[in-house]
Amino acid sequence: MSSSFGGSYAPNPIPAPVAEPGAFTFAAVGLDHGHIYGMSNGLLGAGATLKWVYDPDPAKVAAFAEKFPQVKVASSEDEVLDDAEVGLVAGAAVTAERCALGLRVMDAGKDYFTDKAPLTTLEQLAAAREAVARTGRKYGVYYSERIHVETAVFASQLIEAGAIGRVVQVIGLGPHRLSAASRPAWFFEKDKYGGILCDIGSHQIEQILHYTGSADGTVVSSQIANYANPEHPGLDDFGDATIVTDTGASGYFRCDWFTPDGLQMWGDGRMFILGTEGFIEQRKYMNIGTDDGPAHVYLANRSEETHFDVQGKVGYPFFGQFVLDCLERTENAMTQEHAFKAAELAIRAQMQAVDLVPRG
Repeated sequence: MSSSFGGSYAPNPIPAPVAEPGAFTFAAVGLDHGHIYGMSNGLLGAGATLKWVYDPDPAKVAAFAEKFPQVKVASSEDEVLDDAEVGLVAGAAVTAERCALGLRVMDAGKDYFTDKAPLTTLEQLAAAREAVARTGRKYGVYYSERIHVETAVFASQLIEAGAIGRVVQVIGLGPHRLSAASRPAWFFEKDKYGGILCDIGSHQIEQILHYTGSADGTVVSSQIANYANPEHPGLDDFGDATIVTDTGASGYFRCDWFTPDGLQMWGDGRMFILGTEGFIEQRKYMNIGTDDGPAHVYLANRSEETHFDVQGKVGYPFFGQFVLDCLERTENAMTQEHAFKAAELAIRAQMQAVDLVPRG
């Protein structure tokens, strides 16, 4: 896992197979974002079998095949979609193109697993909802900052156990390193990446809904800015938003592209969860000023004040649950409505955001 560039964040598998070899087969189509590696690692760790890869860019395919030498290179997307053995297609296409790929996948009778943000407009969301209802297939989303981070998984377990009572506020901080020279051109075009609140903000909104146990929410306020990158006028390098959920809980998050080069990690991602009987802090990727590594959880409640180092101890149960959901047609990993609602609120936050700095 790269510590300098969030786009290549791909935790090594913590194997917890739920399927026998060959029982659940998936393919990778659309390699525009490096999260496809983390998505594939997670599925492989759950016992899925990777059969195909396809992307129109041979260089991306070659890099993927080097990482996963067992994969077969498809000559076209149709070769993948026509293979009855493939039950799931995982993709990390250009953000604005993820929905169109998903529609083709579901129309081919397969489940879909896409990188976040899963889509960029309310029109795409309506099309995805219609296709799910019509085909009965899944439109799964890789909200990696919760499902592929051990502190986030452990925080869920603490909350479910009643460690902090009822959750009343979630504050998420999602800084990232820009690494502009390594980014593709589409990364800076708002109609393609969707804006910062739609893109990396979707991580935070999904977590706010999850930890508060909410089915819906209202975007109270949101803001965006391009403070330091005038050469990329389509880039939002800062964004924040306040949300009130249908449980009455409060959510606030900030995301930005200002991780300094001197920091040991691509972003000091943190989350603060306040309950009626205690609080939890996640220091997801690092403990600043130390070499303690990632995966720190801090808990204080009526009976204890504890620091948990959970690296390598919790795992990533989403992937096994998702594979079983695809096989058994259940919804234990993440409900379809939750995945879509997080995307919807992210889009609405972006649409109504106040731009804090005039752009040339």
